[in-house]
Amino acid sequence: MVKITFLGAGSTVFARNVLGDCMCTPVLRDAEIALYDIDGERLKDSEIILKAINHNVNEDRAVIKPYLGVENRKEALRDADFVVNAIQVGGYEPCTVTDFEIPKKYGLKQTIGDTLGIGGIMRGLRTIPVMEGFARDMEEVCPNTLFLNYTNPMAILSGYMQRYTKIRTVGLCHSVQVCTEGLLKGLGMEDKLEGATDYIAGINHMAWLLDVRDKDGIDLYPEIKKRALEKNKNEKHNDMVRYEYIRTLGYYCTESSEHNSEYNPFFIKSRYPEMIDKFNIPLDEYPRRCIKQIADWEQERDNILKDGKITHERSREYASYIMEAVVTNHPYQIGGNVLNTGLIDNLPSDACVEVPCMINAKGVNPCHVGRLPVQLAAMNQTNINVQLLTIEAARTRDKNYIYQAAMLDPHTAAELNIDDIRSMCDELIEAHGEYMAMYK
Repeated sequence: MVKITFLGAGSTVFARNVLGDCMCTPVLRDAEIALYDIDGERLKDSEIILKAINHNVNEDRAVIKPYLGVENRKEALRDADFVVNAIQVGGYEPCTVTDFEIPKKYGLKQTIGDTLGIGGIMRGLRTIPVMEGFARDMEEVCPNTLFLNYTNPMAILSGYMQRYTKIRTVGLCHSVQVCTEGLLKGLGMEDKLEGATDYIAGINHMAWLLDVRDKDGIDLYPEIKKRALEKNKNEKHNDMVRYEYIRTLGYYCTESSEHNSEYNPFFIKSRYPEMIDKFNIPLDEYPRRCIKQIADWEQERDNILKDGKITHERSREYASYIMEAVVTNHPYQIGGNVLNTGLIDNLPSDACVEVPCMINAKGVNPCHVGRLPVQLAAMNQTNINVQLLTIEAARTRDKNYIYQAAMLDPHTAAELNIDDIRSMCDELIEAHGEYMAMYK
């Protein structure tokens, strides 16, 4: 029997999707599923919903067990074949609110704040100590597990796990498998989707659509570039930043425009406030999403359980397909976040990169990419600098690396001077209290 442990099972909708997928996968249907969280109420919600799915679509084949609190974590992990991570340390309140409100006092605006920028740095620093605890427990009770990380900041957390623990880890994001589809639909090229092929590599949230062709092998980029330029000139839409990437860098990238607007020094600039409207950039977008999700949760839970008829169909999330490929040894390709062990030649070897990976019984087998176009590697490197310094801060617990990570963050450095960056970091560290008390 396969054992799957889900850390952060209180992320009920996501747990439903990933574990519901597993219950729709023949080789995983009779798995033992361990649900772990530190929030008892949300853990109970997830248990109810997943047991309903297990009953309605899986004939109660799976064995579902809840584990509440740190004291029960080792038992949740014991002998797990796969561990899925979806935690959010500190939650929306107080931590996400803090990550947005204190930088605002310094004139620093954000959209999402979970991957890069000062918000991504702080989120990474308070999450790594928790994941260190996961790693120590896994090394003791399930040393051969495959750790599937969905938590952001992806490259910081996965990169830390890959460099400083013994646990096999791959970082997984939703953006790779929907990148080409979203681009072609956005440009009215849906007729090119059937049989289309693509090639994507870079870093998480800034991996590049290096090649895209239709079913006959015809390069779609010339038409993409023409249509993207026209669309940005003639209408407001939600993907203007990435279309501007196509115009200025020559390539489209995986993650959304609201994310990418804050990964560089180009768009959110106090000296050019008109750019917010010009590129349709949604400032404070993540807090709005969090508020809506919290407000909608009870209704969503009730809708999910309405009349006891909850069902599930297998989604496009990678997790169940990875598990299936490992168990059956039937290869499956993903876009995975892995250590750059000679994969992208013009990025650092200690970077976490997002590249095509083949999954089989041996686990995750990354593919060699070679050199990225120099302008794309340069863009990636500006983000990698921040990721590596944040990892170093977490490894050493030395605040100087936190300052340096923020100083080298493209957006932060474009807006603030060194003294304000240091003051902002100190204020954030103090405000996060016990979550970041280990950084001296």
